[in-house]
Amino acid sequence: MESAAQIPHGSPAAAIELDGVSLTYPEGTRAIAGIDLSIAAGRITALLGPSGCGKSTLLRLLAGLLEPTSGSLRFRLPSASPATAARAVARPGSGELAYVFQDAGLLPWRNVLRNVTLPMELLGQGSGEARRQRAAEQLAAVGLEAREWRKSPAELSGGMRMRVSIARALVTDPSVLLLDEPFAALDDMLRERLGLMVVELWKARARTIVLVTHNIAEAIMWSSHVVVMGRGRIAREIEIELPQHRHPDCRRTPEFGRVYGEVADALREAVQ
Repeated sequence: MESAAQIPHGSPAAAIELDGVSLTYPEGTRAIAGIDLSIAAGRITALLGPSGCGKSTLLRLLAGLLEPTSGSLRFRLPSASPATAARAVARPGSGELAYVFQDAGLLPWRNVLRNVTLPMELLGQGSGEARRQRAAEQLAAVGLEAREWRKSPAELSGGMRMRVSIARALVTDPSVLLLDEPFAALDDMLRERLGLMVVELWKARARTIVLVTHNIAEAIMWSSHVVVMGRGRIAREIEIELPQHRHPDCRRTPEFGRVYGEVADALREAVQ
């Protein structure tokens, strides 16, 4: 069985479509050049590449934090029918799209619970009690016990702060979750544990997740679609056809080794 396959552009199930997207900064530096990409609904897609290849810039374009200088981006919600597709578009600030940064970015003057209620407050969702209940549910889902909810961010470990950041991102029940190397500063064991947690949360809701990483094994373990980037362009797209329920021990299998070699070869070609 082939371990990987090319991904066709324009998939009918795509949640996000990019057509000819480029970004050139005012001083003339081109960060992203002519990106054509389909990101399928309800899957985890990894943007893989070395520092400076444009993957985080592409994620910020998806988040609406940057505007392309040319090309177009379209978001389609998985539940949208053809009749409502024009209105069912995820937009930053709509609650349908959430972004988790490398740094947890928690507000130091708010406790854990109130950090997580913030997106609902900004969107005007629910009553105060409804917001607190929803925040409590999400904090429990990411494994934080009630005794932690009244603490300030400064009282938490780095892993706990990142759990709070993920709970805050999920509290509006977004269709699209963007992750910009959220576990890069954590040790390997915690990084793996939190990565598995995100995968479990994805399985529970079938969200569309886009993950930025420079770690080949991480991209293969967590995603089903790897987009290899280099020099602001897409070098190759690879379908990961390993079983979806991947235990960390699968890294020791010949199948994983073959996929790893294929992705590694694509990455080397992208940076040459």
